[in-house]
Amino acid sequence: MLCILFLTTYFVGCFVKQRPSALYVITFCLLSLEKSSGNGLLQLQLQRDHVVLDNGLVQLTFTKPGGHLIGIRYNGLDNLLELHNPELNGGFWDLNWSEAGSSGTRGKFDVVNGTEFQVVVQNEEQIEISFTRKWDRSLLGQHAPLSIDKRFIMLRGSSGFYSYAIYQRDESMPAFQLNEARIAFMLNIEKFVYMAMSDDRQRRMPRPEDRLPPRGRELAFPEAVLLVDPIEPEFKGEVDDKYQYSCENKDNKVHGFICIDPTIGLWQISPSNEFRTGGPIKQDLTSHVNPTTLAMFVSTHYGGEDMVVKFGEGEKWKKVFGPVFIYLNSLSHHHNTNDSDTAFLWADAKDQMKKEVEKWPYSFPASEDFPHVDQRGSVSGRLFVQDRYISEGKIAAKGAFVGLAAPGKDGSFQNESKGYQFWVNADEDGYFNITNIRPGDYNIYAWVPGFIGDFRCDKDIVVAAGSSINVGDVVYMPPRNGATLWEIGVPDRSAAEFYVPDPDPMYINKLLINLPSHRFRQYGLWARYADLYPNQDLVYTVGTSDYNKDWFYAQVTRKVGEGAYKATTWQIKFKMDTVEESGKYTLRIALASATFSILEVRVNNNGLGEALFSSGLIGSDNTITRHGIHGLYWIFNVEIETCVLIKGDNTIYLTQARNLSALHGVMYDYIRLEAPSLTSITLA
Repeated sequence: MLCILFLTTYFVGCFVKQRPSALYVITFCLLSLEKSSGNGLLQLQLQRDHVVLDNGLVQLTFTKPGGHLIGIRYNGLDNLLELHNPELNGGFWDLNWSEAGSSGTRGKFDVVNGTEFQVVVQNEEQIEISFTRKWDRSLLGQHAPLSIDKRFIMLRGSSGFYSYAIYQRDESMPAFQLNEARIAFMLNIEKFVYMAMSDDRQRRMPRPEDRLPPRGRELAFPEAVLLVDPIEPEFKGEVDDKYQYSCENKDNKVHGFICIDPTIGLWQISPSNEFRTGGPIKQDLTSHVNPTTLAMFVSTHYGGEDMVVKFGEGEKWKKVFGPVFIYLNSLSHHHNTNDSDTAFLWADAKDQMKKEVEKWPYSFPASEDFPHVDQRGSVSGRLFVQDRYISEGKIAAKGAFVGLAAPGKDGSFQNESKGYQFWVNADEDGYFNITNIRPGDYNIYAWVPGFIGDFRCDKDIVVAAGSSINVGDVVYMPPRNGATLWEIGVPDRSAAEFYVPDPDPMYINKLLINLPSHRFRQYGLWARYADLYPNQDLVYTVGTSDYNKDWFYAQVTRKVGEGAYKATTWQIKFKMDTVEESGKYTLRIALASATFSILEVRVNNNGLGEALFSSGLIGSDNTITRHGIHGLYWIFNVEIETCVLIKGDNTIYLTQARNLSALHGVMYDYIRLEAPSLTSITLA
C-alpha cells in the first residue's frame, strides 16, 4: 500500500504543485485505504510533498516542507481536522506582527510555513521532525523578521503528539513588533460539536455558519454575535463570543472538543506556563466555535498595547514555546456506563494533563534550546508581609503568588514577554519553592492576596544549571502611610467582589446563567449601568453601603444618544469626627483594569474645579469588552492635604473622564483612605 501511495503521489506531482489543495484530497483518499499497523511500531513515511507519522494509535500527515498539519487519523476517523474552511485549515503555527513604531495590537497575519524539512530523531521510541523557516533580507515586509523552527514529536505508545517551536532573532534583523504567537487546530466542523475547557464551562457549541449573516448578527464588536436563526434552534437568542471561554494562565492546562459519533476527544494540554507571557493570572483564549482549539503563547488579550513585544534593530533573541501535548482519547471497556460519554472523556483528559505536568520538563525534546531537568535550577525561601497598622510582627504571606521573571520594575512581570516566567503559590506559612527554572537572570516578584501593591526583590537572582538557591526570609512592605479610615473592596487584583448585574435577557449565554463565579462573562453588562443609574451616577456611603451590592463592577460611560456617551462621576461619602492639622491623608486606588480611560479624583467642593489627581490616559486591555473582570493591575497613591477635608461630611469624586465609547472604563480592585502617618483618627 505504501508503494501505491508513493507512486500515485509521484505521478500527480506536477498537478499538485499547481493545485496544493489537491494533495490534501489525494493524500486522504489514499490514506483512508491504509490501516494503521496496530503493532505500536513508530513509522515515518517521507513522500515528495508530505510526511506521515504513525505509531499505531495516531497517524499524522504534514505538508512538506511547510509543516502544515493536514491530517490526524485516530480510532477509525480518517481526519479529525477541517480542511474546507475559507481561510484557516488544519493545524498550524501562526503569528501576528507589525512594523516597528506601529500603534495598536493588530498587524500582519503570518502562517508559519517551513522551507526546510529535517528528521531530527528517529528510533524505536521517538520520532522528532523539524520544519524551519529562516529569515533573510529578501523577506523584508513579507514575513516577521524571525527564524522559526517548528518541531513535532511522536512517541511509541502515546495517544497523541507534541509540538514546540524555537523563535530566534540575530543581529541582521530589523526592528519589529510581535503581537501574537500560537498554535491552532481547526477541527472537523461536522464532528466536533462539544467543547470543554473547565469542569463548569463545557457544552454543545453552535456551528460556525451560525455566526454569519443572516443566521448571526454582529453586536458591539466582531467577536460577539447574536444567533438569530441558528441551524439548531436550541441556540436561538444566545450570544456567541470566544472571550466568554477565556481562562487565566495558571488554570489554562487542558481544553478541547469532543466528537460525538464516534466518541473521540481532542485536547490541548499545556503542562507548563514558563513560555507564556504576562504571569499566572494573565487571561487568554482556549477553545471556541469553528471548532478551534488554541495554545496561546504571546498575545495582547487582557493587556492591550502594553503586551506587544517590541524588538530593536539587530536585537538578538531566542525563545522556545512549548512543548504542548495534543491528546486524543475515546471510549473503551473501562468506560463507566453511569457516566456520560463527554464526562468520561473530560475526566480522562484531566488525568492525562496531570501526568504531563508530572513529566515536566520533558526529557525527550531534542533541541539543545530546551533544557532538561538536570540543566535547570531552583529558588526557595519564605515571604513575609510587614504592615505595622495590621500587626506589630511580620505576617506569613499565606497563598502569595511568588515568581521569577526578567529583571525589571515593580510589577513589570505582567507585561514582560521576551523571557520565561516561573510561578508558585506560597504555603500557609509563606514558604515557596520554585523548581525547574531555566538558567538565566531573574527578579523575584510577588503579590499577596489581601494586600495592595507588588513585591520585587532588590537583587537579581542568577540561576545556573543544577543550582539550588535559598534566599531565606524576604519581607514585603506594602504601601502604607497611616491607619485605615475606610476601605472598599478586597485587594486581590479583581473586581469580582463588586456588583455584577444580571445580563440583558436579549443577550445571554445560557451556559453562564447558573454559574455565579462566571456571571461577569455575560455579554453587554456594561450597558446595565445606565439601566441601574439612568439619571444620577453611583453614590457609595461608607458605613452604610455594601460594595457587594452597591458598587458597580466597572465604571463605564453612560449612553445619552445614538453614538453619544457621557463621562461618569462616582461619589464616596464619608464622615470624619476630626481632621488632623498637619500631615497628609492618602487615598490608595488599585485598579483591576483600564481601557482608554482617564481617572480623575476630586475631594469636596461639589466635585468641581481642577482635579486633585489625574491618571492621564491609561490602559488598553479591553477587559470590559472581553468579559474578563481583570486585566493589567494599576495602583495610584493620591495625597490629600488636611485642609481639603472637613470635620463632618466629606465626598470623594471619581470621574472616568473619557467618553468616546461605551467600552471605555475602569474596574476597581480596592480603594482605601489612610490617615496621616503615625496618627490615630476616629471615623464616625
